[in-house]
Amino acid sequence: MPTAHSQRVADRYRLLHALGEGGMGRVWRARDEVLRRDVAIKELVVPPELTEAERRELQARSMREARAVARLNHPNVVRIFDVVQVDGGDPWIVMEYLPGRSLDDAMAGGPLPVREVALIGLQLLQALQAAHEAGVVHRDVKPGNILLAADGRAVLTDFGIATVPGDPFVTSTGLLLGSPAYLAPERARDGSTSPPADLWSLGATLYAAAEGSPPFARPTTMETLTALATEPVPPPHRSGRLAHVLIGLLEKDPAQRMDAATARHLLREALVEPASPAP
Repeated sequence: MPTAHSQRVADRYRLLHALGEGGMGRVWRARDEVLRRDVAIKELVVPPELTEAERRELQARSMREARAVARLNHPNVVRIFDVVQVDGGDPWIVMEYLPGRSLDDAMAGGPLPVREVALIGLQLLQALQAAHEAGVVHRDVKPGNILLAADGRAVLTDFGIATVPGDPFVTSTGLLLGSPAYLAPERARDGSTSPPADLWSLGATLYAAAEGSPPFARPTTMETLTALATEPVPPPHRSGRLAHVLIGLLEKDPAQRMDAATARHLLREALVEPASPAP
C-alpha cells in the first residue's frame, strides 16, 4: 500500500493520506500538482477471491461507473474529475475533495435533530433522482457513504457497487454486496436491484440518523437479515414529523413502497414549523 508522500499517480496526483476504505476501494486525499488543488482519489481494491477474468471485468466496470457518475453533474453527487490507469493496471478515480465528515461520524454523538435529518433526506432524494434518471442504481446508500460537506451540502459518494447502464458484471463469489443493516428486503431476498431499493436504503439511513440506529440492526449479519425478513419496522419514537415518511420508505413490498415524489413532499412538510397555538 502506498504511504503518505510516497507515490504520485499518473505523475500528477501526489497521495497525502488515506481518508477511508470500504467495499472495493480505498480513498486518498491527494494533491493535483498540475492545478495545485487537493482532490480525493479512489484506488480500486480487488477482492483476493476474484479470478483474473473477474478482475479485468471489475476494472472495466469501474471505468463505466466513473463515466456514468461523471454524467450526473449534480451538487449532491460527488463530482468526478478524471480516471487514470497506471501502466495499464487498475483505474484510479479522481474526485472532488470535500472537507467535512460522514453522516456516520455525525451520528456518533447520538440521534440528529429532525429538521437536520429532513434536510439531509431532501438532498439525498435529489441525488438519487439524478442517478436513477441516468440509469444508475447506487445499491449502497448508508451513513458512511454520505458526506456532510463544510459548505452545507449532503453529498452521496462511493458508487463502487452501483449498477450502470450496459453493465454485465456479476460476481460469482456469492458475496452479498452492500451493508446488511441498510439493505432493501428484495435485495437480501433475491438480489433484485431497482430504484425502490435505493429508496428503502435511504429510509433506513434517515431512520438511523433520527432514531440512533438502523431499524433492523442486530449483532450479526445473519440476525440482521433474519429480522429484515421476518420482523415489522420498529415504530419510530424520536422522529416526530418524519415518522410517516420513514415508515413509507421502509415498506417491505417495493410495489407498495413510498415513491420519491411523496417522500419529497413529506420531508418538505417536516421542515415547516408547526404554528403556535393562539393565546
